Amino acid sequence: MFLAAAADLVAIVVLTFGVYFPRHRRRDLVTAFLGVNIGVLAVSIVLGNTAVGAGLGLGLFGVLSIIRLRSDEISQHEIAYYFAALALGLIAGLGDVMDVLHLALMALVVAALFIGDHPALFHRHRNQLLRLDVAHTDEDALRAHLATVLGGRVTNVVVKQIDMVNDSTLVEVRYVEPAAAPAHPGPRMEPVNAR
Repeated sequence: MFLAAAADLVAIVVLTFGVYFPRHRRRDLVTAFLGVNIGVLAVSIVLGNTAVGAGLGLGLFGVLSIIRLRSDEISQHEIAYYFAALALGLIAGLGDVMDVLHLALMALVVAALFIGDHPALFHRHRNQLLRLDVAHTDEDALRAHLATVLGGRVTNVVVKQIDMVNDSTLVEVRYVEPAAAPAHPGPRMEPVNAR
């Protein structure tokens, strides 16, 4: 069990301090990820050593995730980190022996979030919730207006609300930012020798 706990600690430290925090800088979730992971590890080790078994452990996984997700609003990528912290604790705690399979599964969880949340992956794709000061009922005109406002190619538009009285539209838009133009070199300047 000491090897399982050590492997879990290494995995959650890498996930939290090596992947999540350098990218998102949200300190309160660092505490949540560490606390949930260590708590689940401890409880699953205790459950693994009793006759209760893995069924209760998976039930605990579901209950903990529902409680956390209902208590505070977090984004989709933060939910993924949260489930990863839970999964790492369960993999380490419910395994009888910390073998190569368990270590590989823990490494796979960390690697999946490292790759899936990497800033270079789809780095130009954006998602915004906008309130426009025009009531758009024509989707083509709305798309054209959003492309002008956002300066990118609109890929998806979901109209949340059209207010004809106050002349506004609430819209969720997904778009792709244009590629950055290469820096244009200025005119060549020759040094002037002062005499």
